[in-house]
Amino acid sequence: MLNNLKLVISAIFVIIISACEGTKHEKLSVIPVGDGKASWYGTKFHGNITASGEKYNMNDFTAAHRVLKFGTILRVTNINKGISVVVRINDRGPYNYNRVIDLSKSAAVEIDMVKSGLADVKIEIIGYKPVNFENLIKHYQNLLILNAKK
Repeated sequence: MLNNLKLVISAIFVIIISACEGTKHEKLSVIPVGDGKASWYGTKFHGNITASGEKYNMNDFTAAHRVLKFGTILRVTNINKGISVVVRINDRGPYNYNRVIDLSKSAAVEIDMVKSGLADVKIEIIGYKPVNFENLIKHYQNLLILNAKK
C-alpha cells in the first residue's frame, strides 16, 4: 500500500514537472502593430535629445513612433525586400502623417532603405526594455532653468 502511494505521488510529481517544462522556453508572443511607410533620420539629428531624454545616436538601432511606449522593442520588416531589423522606441515621430515610423540611420541601412529614403514596412512588437527616465527629467529641468533666465 505504501509503495503504491509512493508510486502515485512520484507519477503526479513527474506529470507536474513535465507540464511546467514547456513553459520555460516559450517564445514571447509577437504582437502585430501594422504596416505603412517608414522613413529614417540621421546626421542632422545626431546628438540631439530625443523625446525619451536620451541622446539620438544614428548608429544605434532605435526608432521614433507617435504612440508606442518608450522601450518597446520592434521587428520592422521591409516588405518589398523581406529584410528585418530589431529597433527600440526612444523618440516621437514621424511628423509626416503619411509615415508610421522613423528609423535611425543604422536601422535603415540594415533593411536597405537609405537610398530610397522610404520603405513599405510591417511592424511587430517583440518585447520591452525598461527605460531610465533620469535623463528626461534632467533635460526638462535644464529647459525650465533656461526659460527662467530669459
